[in-house]
Amino acid sequence: MKNFSTVGTRLFVAAFFSAGAALPAQAMNCQFRPDAPDQHLVVKGDTLWDISGRFLEKPWCWPQVWDLNKEQIHNPHWIYPGQIIWFDRAAGRLRLGNKIEAGDGSAAGTLRLSPQVRTEGLGKDAVPSIPSGVIEPFLTQPLIIENDELNNAPRIIATQEGHVFLGKDDKAYVRGDLKDGTSFQAFRPGNALKDPVTHAVIGYEAFYLGTLKLRTPAKAGSDVHTFTVATAKEEMGVGDQLMQAPPTPMRNYVPHPPEQRVEARVAAIYGGVTHAGQNQVVSINRGKLDGLDIGSVLQLYHTGRTVSDPGASKGWHGMSDPQVKLPDEEVGSLFIFRVFKHISYGLIMQVTAPVEVGDVAQSPE
Repeated sequence: MKNFSTVGTRLFVAAFFSAGAALPAQAMNCQFRPDAPDQHLVVKGDTLWDISGRFLEKPWCWPQVWDLNKEQIHNPHWIYPGQIIWFDRAAGRLRLGNKIEAGDGSAAGTLRLSPQVRTEGLGKDAVPSIPSGVIEPFLTQPLIIENDELNNAPRIIATQEGHVFLGKDDKAYVRGDLKDGTSFQAFRPGNALKDPVTHAVIGYEAFYLGTLKLRTPAKAGSDVHTFTVATAKEEMGVGDQLMQAPPTPMRNYVPHPPEQRVEARVAAIYGGVTHAGQNQVVSINRGKLDGLDIGSVLQLYHTGRTVSDPGASKGWHGMSDPQVKLPDEEVGSLFIFRVFKHISYGLIMQVTAPVEVGDVAQSPE
């Protein structure tokens, strides 16, 4: 182990907000990599997944080896480029610090532990959990519409006179219960999403068309509202439906196992393809009502095939069942970044074989 005082860097270590004493990573089945560095300087372009992967065999183990309480673990807006993550090997913990220069601008050479909390510019330029560019379109657009939302969604019943399709600043006449909303997204239902196990329809992929703002609510005795098109990504018109625009999602969640056991299946691969690889998006048949939240990590498995045992019929070694299911094979990790009631979107982070519809996604072992 290196002596930290010889690294040539002086640190102010962040305050330790633990709710209680934490167990070393090894006690929680979280193993540090044998080649884990003593420290890592956070730079622009890092992600929390990449950083944790430098230290841990399984990046989702980050919260188990971090000296912060649950709320701060899930919302790590205090990790910025220029800070240092260092590995306390004796305690089996990771710490967060800031590099401090001496008064003459040179790097000081001693290690000093002292609490510090960064408050200025909170959230600005913070290190994201996963590559934000890949998931950006999925964070604010509907994309998945569940059955109850589809049945009760307001709909466009007429357009501005003379307009077959609506464009920016055009008027749209909408009928339905707005539930006090004023900002909406227009969508058109697409392919049905079926549960790979029950084969029941659990939702629909939606074509995102644009956004509308309420201009004049329906007057007494009427249920027709007047809207103005704020943005138009695709052509929209009569029959298209509306849903309230979601709040701006939090993007910085550290990978963590679900709080309760989750057993899910891959319901669809975004884009209609049959196989998915690294950094591709899939939907699964479990959501917030099943215990998932943003940042949850699941392990992906190919379901073991059922094969015939030719020796079973002969009573070989006492075996009598000719049909045997092979073990499920782990193929990768899935980071959940958007959660609906019964469906979630996940980004494939690591994969050793292509992911297919029907593959298992479950809580890490």
